[in-house]
Amino acid sequence: MSVDPVTRRPRLAAAAQQTATLAWRTLLQIRHNPWELADFSIQPVLFLLLFLFVFGGAIAGTTADYLAYMLPGVIVMNMTFVTVYVGHGLNTDLTKGFFDRLRSLPIGPWTPLAGRIIADLVKQGWCILLLLAVGYLLGFRVITSPVAVLGAIALVLTFALAMSWLMVLVGVIARDPEHVQLFGFTALFPVTFVSNAFVPVETMPAWLQTVVHVNPVSLLADAVRGLLGDGDVLMPALGVLAWSLAITAVFAPLSLWALRRRLSRG
Repeated sequence: MSVDPVTRRPRLAAAAQQTATLAWRTLLQIRHNPWELADFSIQPVLFLLLFLFVFGGAIAGTTADYLAYMLPGVIVMNMTFVTVYVGHGLNTDLTKGFFDRLRSLPIGPWTPLAGRIIADLVKQGWCILLLLAVGYLLGFRVITSPVAVLGAIALVLTFALAMSWLMVLVGVIARDPEHVQLFGFTALFPVTFVSNAFVPVETMPAWLQTVVHVNPVSLLADAVRGLLGDGDVLMPALGVLAWSLAITAVFAPLSLWALRRRLSRG
C-alpha cells in the first residue's frame, strides 16, 4: 500500500535535516540584507566602546580595570537584547505568510520554529566571539583556559535559548514586527540594567541589592566573569541553569500553544 508523501509525518532524521535547512535559509537572508548583521556586530561593539570610555574612569578609576569587569556584562546584555530578533523574525514570517506556505509541505510542525531559533543562536555565537576579539584588542585578557571560554559561551547560549522562548511568545501574539521590538525591549531593559552587569552591586541601595542578587542577568554576568577571569563560577552557573529551566518550562509550552492557535486561525 502506498503512502501519500504529503501526509506522512517525517522521521526524526528528516525533521533534523529540515530544521538545518530552514536555519540555513534564515542565515542566508544576511547576504540579501547585510544590515541585519549590524545588530549582531556594530551595535554590541558600540555599546562596549561607549560604556568603557564614558563610564570606565568614573566607575573603576581606569578603563583597563573597568574592561575586565564590564566586558562580560556587555556580552550578557547584548545576548539578552538580541533575543528580541527571534520574535521579530518569527513575527515577520507569520505576517508574510511563510508559515502558511510551509504547512502544505511534509515537514515537522516544529521545524520552522526550531530553524529560526538555531539560526539566531549562531548569530549570537558570532556576536560573543566578536566582543571577545574587540575586548582583546582593547586589552582584555582571559586568564583561565580555552575550556572555560567554551563553557562561558555555552552558558550564555543556554540562557539565550531560554529567553528565546519568551521572545517567541511575544512574536506570536504581537500584531506586527514593530510591536515585537516595542514589547521586547520594554520588558528587557529593566531586567538588564537592574543587575550587576555594569556596576558592582555594593554601590546600590540595600533594597535594590536583593533584587539584583537573584536577577538571572547578574548571575550570568558573575558566572562569565568567573569563567573568563577570576571569581566564583559554580553557584552563579547553577543559578543561571535553574533560571533557564524555569523560563523554558513556562514559556516553551505557552509559545507552542500560542503558535498552534494562531496558525489554526489562519
